[in-house]
Amino acid sequence: MKKGKKYQAVAKLIDKTKQYSVDEAFELVEKTITTKFESTVELHVNLGIDTKKGEQQVRGTIVPPHASGKMKRIAVFAQGKAADDAKKAGAVLVGGAELIEEIRKSGKVDFELAIATPDMMKELAKIAKVLGPKGLMPNPKSETVTADIAKTMAELAKGKIAFKNDKNGNLHIALGKMGLGKEKIKENFKAVIDEIKKSKPEEIKGTYLKTVTLTTSMGPGIRIKV
Repeated sequence: MKKGKKYQAVAKLIDKTKQYSVDEAFELVEKTITTKFESTVELHVNLGIDTKKGEQQVRGTIVPPHASGKMKRIAVFAQGKAADDAKKAGAVLVGGAELIEEIRKSGKVDFELAIATPDMMKELAKIAKVLGPKGLMPNPKSETVTADIAKTMAELAKGKIAFKNDKNGNLHIALGKMGLGKEKIKENFKAVIDEIKKSKPEEIKGTYLKTVTLTTSMGPGIRIKV
């Protein structure tokens, strides 16, 4: 697909053969915005992993130093005190078996993230085919299955980020909107990169971080040396 004139103009500012330092990359980030709306700074990492091997999957969570943007629409599958905690914390949908049955019948999913208490997982199996394809099925590894709903909701309010490699061994992570400010987004970047490094599978002996690229929404990629 042909890129617009603005994209082509800012793309000329980037040397595609070069790996920039973190500071240089963030200077370029400000100069390569192409959108009329507030852009998000995105991190894209290509990992040296074999995605066909379960032990080489890379996933994790981190609460970055600085939150950016509004809180996602969260559904919480819980009962009793955990349900009360979820409502107080601002979940848009809260319920147990009755909510699961409602979703099973309608197939409607009006939320961006789902959290569940461990006791609800058996019931959630009934709508796994609805939530799974949308990447919404709660999972202990992504810390979306939890007995401490209040703590999890508080972390999400602070901008908690979950990451998981795709089938091509890539990670795609939003670091924050430009309104947050360059320095704060840079701090988020450093924290996320450190967490990705900590998540390196023990089986990986070669290059782990093959490429690290920074972009703004619909902007050109800036390769970084880390």
